[in-house]
Amino acid sequence: MQNLRKEDIKQEVFDLYNDYAHDRLSRRDFMQKLSLYAVGGLTVSSLMSFLTPDYKGAIQVKADDPNIETKYIHYPSPKGGGTIKALLCMPKGNQKKLGEIVVVHENRGLNPHIEDVARRAALAGFVSLAPDALSPLGGYPGNDDDGRALQSKRDRNEMLEDFIAGFDFLQKNEFCNGKVGVVGFCFGGWISNMMAVRIPGLAAAVPFYGAQAPVEEVPNIKAPLQFHFAEHDTNVNAGWPAYEEALKSNNKEYTAYHYPGTNHGSHNDTTPRYDKEAATLAWKRTVEFFTQKLG
Repeated sequence: MQNLRKEDIKQEVFDLYNDYAHDRLSRRDFMQKLSLYAVGGLTVSSLMSFLTPDYKGAIQVKADDPNIETKYIHYPSPKGGGTIKALLCMPKGNQKKLGEIVVVHENRGLNPHIEDVARRAALAGFVSLAPDALSPLGGYPGNDDDGRALQSKRDRNEMLEDFIAGFDFLQKNEFCNGKVGVVGFCFGGWISNMMAVRIPGLAAAVPFYGAQAPVEEVPNIKAPLQFHFAEHDTNVNAGWPAYEEALKSNNKEYTAYHYPGTNHGSHNDTTPRYDKEAATLAWKRTVEFFTQKLG
């Protein structure tokens, strides 16, 4: 296969992939439209392979990292039936009360990348919990295409209840200092916004390129917010001006960062949408924010 670089791919290809990843394009239509860019030695299969996440080569914090402790736990699903499986992470040998973070996955279940993010949060000094909203359907199936198909079978408001239950689980954790925040990506960004309007006791929320909560619910927000947006993420960005106006008019505490030249998913280092400079800066800001608000 031709060795592709991010710079070799037209922006339109990333836009197509974004539509496909969010079920705005069927696989058939995606492949058909992608074929228009299979020129100059490129093939549809090489483009697809390039766009597919690499979960083996892009993990930053390994599961056996000696500086953290991880385990899978289960808690009841309020709406989905059964239990929710979640990855619980904390600093190695911790015996102190710490701030805690719910880490919310994208629209494909708890894949290896989000588990990695949960471990990064623990490495930064927090207790983190990364629930799998696909648990009632058997859990993340091992690949993102099947994960998206499974997640589309669940009602998103029922999944929201599952993550709120994750917040409740953390609040009762013996190591909780009483302050719990949330960070989420894509679908998880929407969950983060919604948890901010639904949970009065939420200590902080960090939505990464997530859909906004209804503006009429903004008055319910108590938590400080930190937003991260990608320049080319037109669908998510379209809702930001009205949301920001509602935040301002209701005197809510928030900071918004916009990253030039980036795509939706730019924090995910397993795909070519990843922007190392922007992702590194965004995570640094996230950790600093949580340190301030959850300390």
